[in-house]
Amino acid sequence: MKAIRFHRHGGPEVLRLDEIPAPEPGPGEVRVRVETAGVNFIDTYLRAGLYAAGPLPAIAGKEGGGVVDAVGPGTDGVAEGDRVAFFGAAGSYAEAVVLPAAGVVPVPREVGMRAAVTLTLQGMTAHYLTQTIRPVGAGDRVLIHAAAGGVGLLAVQMAKLFGAEVFGTCSTPHKAELVRAAGADHVILYTETDFADEVLRRTGGDGVDLAIDGVGRATFLDSVRATRVRGHVVLFGQASGEPDPIRPRAVLGSRTLTCASLFDYVRDREELLARAQAVFTWHRIGKLEVRVDRVLPLAEAAAAHRLLEGRQTTGKLLLEP
Repeated sequence: MKAIRFHRHGGPEVLRLDEIPAPEPGPGEVRVRVETAGVNFIDTYLRAGLYAAGPLPAIAGKEGGGVVDAVGPGTDGVAEGDRVAFFGAAGSYAEAVVLPAAGVVPVPREVGMRAAVTLTLQGMTAHYLTQTIRPVGAGDRVLIHAAAGGVGLLAVQMAKLFGAEVFGTCSTPHKAELVRAAGADHVILYTETDFADEVLRRTGGDGVDLAIDGVGRATFLDSVRATRVRGHVVLFGQASGEPDPIRPRAVLGSRTLTCASLFDYVRDREELLARAQAVFTWHRIGKLEVRVDRVLPLAEAAAAHRLLEGRQTTGKLLLEP
């Protein structure tokens, strides 16, 4: 089978299209014939060596979807021919991937595979960011960075579903239009305006109740500054790098900081399926719109990483074998 692997850590240029044997599922595992693979910042962190990728060469990618074409012994609840999506695979940039059956979610017939892949990692991430750590409610003020990105556009919509006043940051007028269309009440071009000053100005100096920050170093301190006393800052990514060390009392004061990962919010199969069902249902009934920026051939994975790291995408970026 064809797979995108990196034999060393580095920039997008280390991604190679290799021909390797198709994997076989072991006990409790399934093999999925990949129709669509999602491209996410975690893929770039693993490729660059910011996160441990395990032994090299490694197949890139964590997220995808397709049809189960082989089932290992002792596997219950998943059968050949099932349409499934997943986000925790060891190598989704491939024509096939093997993973534990407990890690796949069934995709309803009414949900297309591209939408399902978008909703699996990014949708469930937006779900725990807005519904679990500090559940958003009517009247809350929420700041969402990179609001035109895959997680951002979904988080804006979810926050609005529950009655929040949403502040979204982005970099260009085109992205601003998309964020407004998703329902944001205030859109701030951080390339032109100090977003923390603008949030404080528009809230009468109070700040937001919840700041959702997937950018990291470039935004973290001002995310704290834009958050009210006894508010909550959630750091779930580091697109601009890991924030510098802080003195908690001096920086945070009486604010709560959570450093979060989706893996910690799907600790068992029941929670995984509940989150997946929530986002799939909202999409199916028209309350959650999925934006796919573009779909590239699997062989163009390096180009996909350059687009993502260059902030040249809005919504979801996908690869297809």
